[in-house]
Amino acid sequence: MVGSDVELSCASPEGSRFDLNDIYVYWQISDTVVAYHVPQNSSSSVASRYRNRAAMSPSGMLHGDFSLRLFNVTPDDEQKFRCVVLSKSLGFQTVLEVVVTLHVAANFSMPVVSAPHSPSQDELTFTCMSVNGYPRPRVYWINKTDNSLLDQALQNDTIVLNAQGLYNVVSVLRIAATPSVNIGCCIENALLQQNLTVGSQTENHIGGRDNITKDTDSTPEAKNVAVWSALAVPCLLVALAMWVYRCRRPCRGYAGVWAARPEPELTGHVCPSSPPRSVIRTKGKCPQVSGLATVTGSHPQEGPGDGLLSTRSRQDSAPGSSQHPDPLGTRAFP
Repeated sequence: MVGSDVELSCASPEGSRFDLNDIYVYWQISDTVVAYHVPQNSSSSVASRYRNRAAMSPSGMLHGDFSLRLFNVTPDDEQKFRCVVLSKSLGFQTVLEVVVTLHVAANFSMPVVSAPHSPSQDELTFTCMSVNGYPRPRVYWINKTDNSLLDQALQNDTIVLNAQGLYNVVSVLRIAATPSVNIGCCIENALLQQNLTVGSQTENHIGGRDNITKDTDSTPEAKNVAVWSALAVPCLLVALAMWVYRCRRPCRGYAGVWAARPEPELTGHVCPSSPPRSVIRTKGKCPQVSGLATVTGSHPQEGPGDGLLSTRSRQDSAPGSSQHPDPLGTRAFP
């Protein structure tokens, strides 16, 4: 396969042993030396295109294995390679000779068949393209209704070598327009015994240009949009219901300093955990309320006799208590 490594076999019968100072080994194609070994001097390659790409194993040659390792195979390597081993002690007699034929192959890309178009009302044209294959392919057009081959006179093939030494192929098929067409393009790699076939089916109307339609509702994108749309409607309804509920829910806020509230009675026996600011502290006793504030009218009058809670001086106040009166002025505390 193009781009892979390969070993070209050249070996003497098993159990043979050789002296590297007595043998001469040559690998060549036609008149070009690919690699060689001579006593006291070896080279992995000679031809420029095989430099650093071909090598033999010295340890293997001691046991009669003169195989050539070829790296990064290219289409140009499809050659007949000849291996020759000579013995100096035997008067440069040939002790081993092997010819290896290397076949190279590369997979073609999956064919791409273009949508048919109608240069005239009576004719349809299809185009099939595939690239980067080796060796030269064969192209067939197939009537997939009965799997019969179409007449090759109906197709025009263009097969060229690209810069990598691989084949690109373009095949154009022209057939008579019919109500329905179901055909396939086949690229055959005979060496790999591989057939790549792609079909093209279309509905055409006689006397008019071909109409190719696409059902957008059947595409995955359209299905996804439909699913998300179905999920979005309940979410919007829930969000709307919550908004309405919050808007209609009564707000619990401060009723104002003038709102009249019933005041609980003081028992005088239970000490509150934290006395309000309007209670009088006395040593050794529970704090007592100096009085209750009763709010009447629209605006209270400030002063000790107008219903405000009395407080003692700063010296009798609990540590950390506020020096300022209650900002609300007239709140009543139990």
